[in-house]
Amino acid sequence: MSSEDISALWVTFKLATIVMIVLLLFCTPLAYMLAKGNMRGKRYIQAACNLPMVLPPTVLGFGLLFIMGPYSVVGSTWKSLTGFSLTFSFTGLVIGSLLYSLPFGILPMQAAFEKIDDSLIEAGRALGFSNIQTFFYIVLPNSRGGIAASAALIFAHTVGEFGVALMIGGSIPHQTRVISIAIFEHTESINYEAAAVLSLVLLVVSYISLVFIGKSSSSVLMGRNFAGNNNPKTMRLSYGTAQTTCVRICDQ
Repeated sequence: MSSEDISALWVTFKLATIVMIVLLLFCTPLAYMLAKGNMRGKRYIQAACNLPMVLPPTVLGFGLLFIMGPYSVVGSTWKSLTGFSLTFSFTGLVIGSLLYSLPFGILPMQAAFEKIDDSLIEAGRALGFSNIQTFFYIVLPNSRGGIAASAALIFAHTVGEFGVALMIGGSIPHQTRVISIAIFEHTESINYEAAAVLSLVLLVVSYISLVFIGKSSSSVLMGRNFAGNNNPKTMRLSYGTAQTTCVRICDQ
């Protein structure tokens, strides 16, 4: 494996890690709002969040290239403030990857939040918990599986992206050249051995991610069964920090 391929691995995993962390922080409250909120226009917000999942990557990449280009309002403003262009840079690649993987951060967490029994949330409010306390002490502990599945999906999806990465980041060694682009270039130059090595890396990462997602999904189903059980001992597993007081409420 050449030094450029090792660099492509580093850029790819650095990109996937940054995108995973940012999307987890952004998507967690958004997914909860979509799962439990009653605001007007929720279906339109949901459709907008899921749009990158059905758009061809080249369409999304072209749109971002048009918006972030040096002659656009966003691109020119960014360049005047920072001195460099958003397109064909690692920052632009991160922005494109955030949008490309957005649905994979929202949907698993939204499904996990929807499975939480509303009676658990009402019990927290009856104890005098604020909305933030209810979210951290009741909602999040019962949604660990969905959050873990989102993290794995975001990471794996970002590692394997090609169209958006090529159109937004190009193939600049040590900056925007990721594994998928390296495989494409090795195949074009008939260097099948290097392409096979990098493909094997992607295969292993994808397989591990799927195993992890499967395990996380199982824990979500177990948590749902626990939350739906009226046995106070089982409810104690779901309430976390406020377990003693919540069990008393459930016994009444």
